[in-house]
Amino acid sequence: MKGTIKIDGEFCKECLLCTTVCKNQNLHPAAELNSKGFHPIELKEDADCNGCALCALVCPEVAIEVYRE
Repeated sequence: MKGTIKIDGEFCKECLLCTTVCKNQNLHPAAELNSKGFHPIELKEDADCNGCALCALVCPEVAIEVYRE
């Protein structure tokens, strides 16, 4: 299964929980800061996302939406 995610950078508080559960290591902190002073998580350009939704399940801020093909 192929998937992708959308992260609302303004909700993300850089807790990094999503990065610990991503089996394909597709997530990393962005270089820029959001309005709250955090580096929001972003999906790597060469990501191999399978749409498992583990990242969305552990996100305490509900900042991640998962889409599957």
